[in-house]
Amino acid sequence: MTPSLSQAIARRQFLGRTATGFGTAALASLLNPQVFAGPGAHSTLQFPAKAKRVIYLFMSGGPSHIDLFDYKPKLADYNNTELPGSVRMGQRITGMTAGQKAFPCAAPIFKFAQHGQSGAWVSELLPHTAKIVDDIAIIKSMNTEAINHDPATTFLQTGSQQPGRPSFGAWLSYGLGSANENLPAFIVMISQGSGNKTDQPIFSRLWGSGFIPSEHQGVRFRSGDDPVLYLSNPPGIDSDSRRRMLDGIGQLNEIASQAYGDPEIDARIAQYEMAYRMQTSVPDLTDLSSESKETLDMYGIKDDGVDGGFARNCLLARRMAERGVRFIQLMHRGWDQHSSLPKQIRGQCSDVDQPAAALITDLKQRGLLDETLVIWGGEFGRTVYSQGALTADNYGRDHHGRCFTMWAAGGGMKPGVSWGETDDYCYNIVKDPVHIHDLNATALRCLGIDHTKLTYRFQGRDFRLTDIHGTVVDGLMA
Repeated sequence: MTPSLSQAIARRQFLGRTATGFGTAALASLLNPQVFAGPGAHSTLQFPAKAKRVIYLFMSGGPSHIDLFDYKPKLADYNNTELPGSVRMGQRITGMTAGQKAFPCAAPIFKFAQHGQSGAWVSELLPHTAKIVDDIAIIKSMNTEAINHDPATTFLQTGSQQPGRPSFGAWLSYGLGSANENLPAFIVMISQGSGNKTDQPIFSRLWGSGFIPSEHQGVRFRSGDDPVLYLSNPPGIDSDSRRRMLDGIGQLNEIASQAYGDPEIDARIAQYEMAYRMQTSVPDLTDLSSESKETLDMYGIKDDGVDGGFARNCLLARRMAERGVRFIQLMHRGWDQHSSLPKQIRGQCSDVDQPAAALITDLKQRGLLDETLVIWGGEFGRTVYSQGALTADNYGRDHHGRCFTMWAAGGGMKPGVSWGETDDYCYNIVKDPVHIHDLNATALRCLGIDHTKLTYRFQGRDFRLTDIHGTVVDGLMA
């Protein structure tokens, strides 16, 4: 027997034996769903976990930190004056403003005031957020290398500017598993804002699982009567028929698993079973009829649907948190304000201010905030200089990654702090920078995970959410 032939036979024997193990695991998932719903790769955590789950409020497009959180009174004196070269320091800018002959500073036209015992400065655009400043940590020194939407959003969600990496929610599903066998560990909801109606698209790969098993990818919930595509039984098919069909498909997939040893087949079995259980759990989850009028009013949910969906999604996020969903991602479009910023940002803040504040208040009232990490923010900030013409009541702002603001609450984050400082132009960080990798490392620490230990081997390398970077920001942790 030639070496190549013996190697091939040995390989088939190995795959056959391991495939039997895969098939057994797949069958076990049918008999005991907790096999795939239970602890993940990090069932033994490196640190005491403060947070059990994450609610990530992603403001797609890049909110202007200058107009919302990062109050700089000297900007009024700099208004309509050229941004000094000593401040800009030759930073690369997008093609949308690279051709401008001048870079006039645009001071915000909105009033700021201090709020709470912490004295945090908040814009008049966010009156509800102003009421919860003592419950949140405002991070003014966020920074990223990306200056365009797609790489910046991909970086924020996956830790890499290049597509193909697992998203934060997928990492958490893989690392910690699910706490509810009847709902996915990772759920995504998208709403359209009232600001920029032609804002950047949101791609499904942003909640993808990359190279880790596909059972960890996010499941998108839509608005309307059918939140998950293809979940409802088609006409003529009842629950018993669906059960018999899934049993038959499961048997075929088990045979395929034994033949090929492909773990994706086992993931497919688990996903089919999850979909079957979701037929009962999802309608109950999305039915808001049991919520009181006071709760609906607190979130700002209107019968006419003018809330744009974000208010409903925030309330659904609380209901998902109650049911043990591990990672809940809300994405709200419309923050890309290159022009007409004063008009558009008013609408955007009206969309999200009351619901986001209500979510924090509601979680706190129900005793869930301490174990739920809530993060709010976009992929980058906006420039202090105006994009296009600057007038007394109108201006636009380009992308700015050198510094921007996010906030976080609950789940081990220190409440009532404003972390980091920028210069008088809101252009450069002068104290306590927090990179995206640092934020992710800190979030994982709140969940009891050492970010350097949550890895997955792919193509001969151990990958992680923070790549080879990231430092836990101890000052942000309670």
